[in-house]
Amino acid sequence: MPETHTEIPTLLERDGVRVTLDDAVATVTLCNPAKRNAQGPALWRALAEAGRLLPGQVRVVVLRGEGVSFSAGLDRQAFTPEGFDGEPSFLDLARGPEADRDATIAEYQEAFTWWRRTDLITVAAVQGHAIGAGFQLALACDLRVCADDVQLAMRETSLGLVPDLTGTQPLVGLVGYARALEICVTGRFVHAAEAERTGLANLVVPAGELDAAVADLTAALLAPPRNAVNETKALLRSAATLDATAQYAAERAAQGRRFRDLAGLDD
Repeated sequence: MPETHTEIPTLLERDGVRVTLDDAVATVTLCNPAKRNAQGPALWRALAEAGRLLPGQVRVVVLRGEGVSFSAGLDRQAFTPEGFDGEPSFLDLARGPEADRDATIAEYQEAFTWWRRTDLITVAAVQGHAIGAGFQLALACDLRVCADDVQLAMRETSLGLVPDLTGTQPLVGLVGYARALEICVTGRFVHAAEAERTGLANLVVPAGELDAAVADLTAALLAPPRNAVNETKALLRSAATLDATAQYAAERAAQGRRFRDLAGLDD
């Protein structure tokens, strides 16, 4: 079992990701502040690996960006002919078979999907810029606590691309289709007040209070029994896709499991 305040011993930090464990809390930090935590394939693989390496006792994962910005988005080196060392450039992907493009983008998306696992509650602590892939990474988390200097933007469409890192569904779910379309197509900044008003941010605090606010929220998330939290998250996630009859049945089944758990009965 990992000790308190130990880091997962991998090469993740070389690729811009640091993982620290503190009992039931894991902190995943984007740690390339010199490039404002810009993202590329190596970082995405490291993020996906971080999710796979989390030990079973972790209940809450906090995602942070080191430095003045959470993440400035995609590293523009991806658009150059040479791309990244040892990686296919986006231009190479464009010229290759469609199946290869699809498989490569699916691999990139793995960095953004595990945050929605029902055995975890994930919290993004967002300061400064969260642009494009950075915005989508914040949207991958269950909850977002934002500093009052936050600037969110979805710039993919402005670059002739689309948001493809699993951000479209949570964005529409939070702000609705019309506002999501306007945010994506204009590429404009969403500042702290609008983020809080529209539900993109669960909480906005002064930048100097971000760490304390996240710590308070984490403590509150750890207070209820884990199984009840996991069942509740699963129910809330299924509510958007199941019809009423199926959702009611899911609620009954989950509550039945809770009754048996509280009574000390094993299924």
